[in-house]
Amino acid sequence: MSRYRGPRLKIIRRLGNSPGLTNKTPKSKKIGSDQPISRKISQYCIRLEAKQRLRFNYGLTERQLLKHVRIARRARGSTGQVSLQSLEMRLDNIPFRLGMSPTIPGARQLVNHRHILVNDRVVDIPSYHCEPNDVITARD
Repeated sequence: MSRYRGPRLKIIRRLGNSPGLTNKTPKSKKIGSDQPISRKISQYCIRLEAKQRLRFNYGLTERQLLKHVRIARRARGSTGQVSLQSLEMRLDNIPFRLGMSPTIPGARQLVNHRHILVNDRVVDIPSYHCEPNDVITARD
């Protein structure tokens, strides 16, 4: 299954604010708000929403997210913390955090179009895992 390419504001309305997707603010009305929710939300629902929030915020597929979680399970420390660190070290996330792009999909496009250099080499793979000492620059 490929990345989600549909309307982003619907995702933001359903899952809550996601700064990586867009800097727009959605309408205050939620999808399906005409019916009151009177049932208890299950643990499954809470975990599923948290997983979907991660996936849509970072623009990952199900398989990519599972790979990050498996790596985090083998590492020392909290699985959640290590997996978030791993997601933050992806090359499509770093230009967004540096302010080179307003959104993560925009940063992903910069990487795909070969505008980002890692250690003075062009890297056009958005899922490239950067190391802490890597020098990341924009091409002239």
